[in-house]
Amino acid sequence: MSRRCDLTGRGPATGNNVSHANNKTRRRFLINLQPASLHSQALGRPVRLRLSTRVLRTVTKMGGIDVYLSRTPESRLTPEGVRLKRQVARILQGGKKKTAVSG
Repeated sequence: MSRRCDLTGRGPATGNNVSHANNKTRRRFLINLQPASLHSQALGRPVRLRLSTRVLRTVTKMGGIDVYLSRTPESRLTPEGVRLKRQVARILQGGKKKTAVSG
C-alpha cells in the first residue's frame, strides 16, 4: 500500500539530513496519513479513505466531503477523487443512485 493521500495524491517528500559537520544524507519526509470514514450526505453512506491530515482539516473547514469535492478542480484530485466527485455531482444534479440488481 503506497503512502499517498487518496484525494490529493500527495506523497512522501525528499530532502537531506544535515549534520553539525554539514554532511548531507538523503532522507524521506513521510506524509501523515490517517484512515478516515467521512459521511457523504449526497451518497447517503460513509466513504472510507486514507487522507493526509491537511486534507482532513480542509474537508472539516469546508463543511464535509461533498462540499470539498464540489469545490476542488478535477486536476487537483486523484482518479479515485474524481470518481467520487462525479458520483456526488450526478446525485446533486438530480441523477439517480446506482442500485445493485440481483438476478
